[in-house]
Amino acid sequence: MIEKTYPITEKLVVNALQLVEQLRQQLIDEAEALKTNQHAELINAIATQKKQLVVQLELFNTQCGQVLATEKLPNNQSGIAVYFQRAADLGLLTAELTNQWAKVQAYCSECRVLNDQNGASIALLSRHTNRSLQLLKGKPQTSNTYGRDGSSNSELYSRPLISV
Repeated sequence: MIEKTYPITEKLVVNALQLVEQLRQQLIDEAEALKTNQHAELINAIATQKKQLVVQLELFNTQCGQVLATEKLPNNQSGIAVYFQRAADLGLLTAELTNQWAKVQAYCSECRVLNDQNGASIALLSRHTNRSLQLLKGKPQTSNTYGRDGSSNSELYSRPLISV
């Protein structure tokens, strides 16, 4: 059966390699935009492009799982390894495809790291923005009071530090 699914797998891996390279570039662009304080519109556009690429990569994962299922293999790294081994045992040329698959895996790992770093940068920028807003609006404070039944009630109140 691998003889029939192998050409499909080749196309899937080539397509996945292109998608993950594009995702990697988007993450690099996002990191640069975050470092240089680019406009929010650019960062939002990058986020939209990333989402589209992730949807396509999820489709690839589903299709890859279907190919592996035809060979009664699990949809994981060991299933892929067994698939490539079976293909090699049948005399199919697997060196290039195995190399491309290794690149897909390496880029995925790099994308994971870049995404985590970008997420941390965004979280830091968000905290900075919230702190700046708190300074301008006045830091919210809580007031603890007690009701008739003895339960505590917390109320938020704030006052602006700056008035124009």
